Amino acid sequence: MTSTSAVNGSNIAVVPKNSGAQLGQQDFLRLMTAQLSQQDPFNPVDNQQMVAQMAQFSSLAGISETNTTLKSIADQLGAQTALLKDIKAAQIAATPTTQSTQEG
Repeated sequence: MTSTSAVNGSNIAVVPKNSGAQLGQQDFLRLMTAQLSQQDPFNPVDNQQMVAQMAQFSSLAGISETNTTLKSIADQLGAQTALLKDIKAAQIAATPTTQSTQEG
């Protein structure tokens, strides 16, 4: 059994603005379906607005995926940089020091 903090007149859960909860794609589709099922048939929602909202959500999902991929690449580069520093430090430590002798 789940509980919600508030419910509006249409029995749709309302999330407080600063609650930290984020809506995902499933939530968006659920809200869009509810909006379409509750709309007035003589005054339907503007198709251009609906398409614009879907395009914005799709764009946001793509940006989120790109951010995740870039974070992964940055983590990998950081690990490789640390490994290269360790290898360089090991090579410097393993290099024998040459002492020059003066003859003459």
